[in-house]
Amino acid sequence: MSATTATLDDPARTLAEPPREARRTRAVLGLARFEARELLHQAPVPVFFALYVGLVVLRLVSRDGMDAYPVLNTVDRRSQGAPLLFAVALLVCVNVAALRSRKHGTVQQFGVLAMEPWRRVLAHLLSVVPYAALTAGVVAVEFGWEAHKPGAIGHGSLGELAVAPLTVLFAGVVGVLLARLLPSSFVPLLFVIAFYVVALLASAAGAEGKRAGWLSPVVFVAETGGDPVPSDLLGRPAGWHALYVTALCVLLACAALLKAGGRTRAVKAATALALAAVVTGVIGQSSQDTAALAGARTTASDSPQKVQSCTTVEGSRYCAFPEWSGVRSEWAGVVERVRSLAGGEAATASLTVRQHIDARGEVEVDATLTPSTVPGQVTVGTRWGGNRVPEFAVGVATVLVAGAEAATEQEMCRDARPITIMWLVLGADPTPSDTFRRVRLSDSTEGSGLVLAPTNGLSMTAAQSTVVRELLARPRAEVSARVKAHWAELTSTATSPAEAAKLLGVAAPHETEAQSCEE
Repeated sequence: MSATTATLDDPARTLAEPPREARRTRAVLGLARFEARELLHQAPVPVFFALYVGLVVLRLVSRDGMDAYPVLNTVDRRSQGAPLLFAVALLVCVNVAALRSRKHGTVQQFGVLAMEPWRRVLAHLLSVVPYAALTAGVVAVEFGWEAHKPGAIGHGSLGELAVAPLTVLFAGVVGVLLARLLPSSFVPLLFVIAFYVVALLASAAGAEGKRAGWLSPVVFVAETGGDPVPSDLLGRPAGWHALYVTALCVLLACAALLKAGGRTRAVKAATALALAAVVTGVIGQSSQDTAALAGARTTASDSPQKVQSCTTVEGSRYCAFPEWSGVRSEWAGVVERVRSLAGGEAATASLTVRQHIDARGEVEVDATLTPSTVPGQVTVGTRWGGNRVPEFAVGVATVLVAGAEAATEQEMCRDARPITIMWLVLGADPTPSDTFRRVRLSDSTEGSGLVLAPTNGLSMTAAQSTVVRELLARPRAEVSARVKAHWAELTSTATSPAEAAKLLGVAAPHETEAQSCEE
């Protein structure tokens, strides 16, 4: 009986065992999830993220008169500055996490593990992605909240909206890269200070129209509070900048992997592609035709009729830049309300309401619009809602009473026309006394003062203010009937405030009519 010896050429393999590369990928993702959770245990990350979310919520619930009419090409840029402190906190905390093993003296123990050092670096890089995604979610909620308002104006830019999450991603990647290049806890703080100075200089250069300013991943957006302009006049290469920052994040991440020994074919290919994309982004940001942009701004400022569309409502024309076409019905409502209180030919006058901006120099700055000398033309700006509504009504009433906006530059302070104008503005207002106070620069209904308008304001003497207050205390129907019955006298330069008070059935003002208008 002979014995038979069996030889096994290959070791036994469990059929359910995944391939080696899949196991490594799963291990990296598992470590990335662990590191992402560990970041939450570092107080600056949750604290500054909560502050960021709180700032956004506070901004959304804080309401003013123009809240219902947000201009979306300003809303998208407003989202960029809020997460900067959160990004700094993430940079520092990710750097600390990447240096944890060095701090605790466990670097040598990693040598017995199957996972290569560069894969651990990749896990740290991936741990930042959830926080960038959370930032993107906050930005989407903020923008969606504003965009879904019925009065939202214009449209946003995906390139602008991408800046906030890309800023957070960039900060996290830099934190990991610094841990590989300069493993010291003081380096991130020094980097933040230096980068802040660079970003400020870049933002100033970008505001001056210099393309070099866009080489900074972060370009601070100043809250100027100035009048918005059409999106195509901003001159911001938002799409190219988003590509540039995205590629820069990938390039820096690849640099960290290469420094850690990850010289694989995939990492080298990603590095080459990212470098090409960075160059493309730089070229795209620098290739804008500044002469054409300046020409477009001049055309929109000096000859807006060339780039506007018009619609006719009840005999009046309303002309606006394309992004503001939805607000024309609101203008028409104000015109009809004011015109319904007028008498004579003004009750059926055909007006032209035209939107104006001043973008010949810097854009989005507070600028006084030049009054139109064209009879029957009313100027309106790019902000709407709140106090802009009665200010626009003042412009409409001025044209109905005086014939043209430029009449506000003439001597109107000793006759009855300002009284008539203010009645047209306030006669159908649900809260006339409050509106009268808000529309005056002095925030008072007494004494002399300047009434705000889209162009030059309307100066009123104390005597005229007194007559207007008396009118608001009388029954509206009675005053309206008297205004229409004595329209010719009330719009005449020869009628004094005292004579107007007598025509309208109220007490004559005690103030002297020789009082000069407020400068």
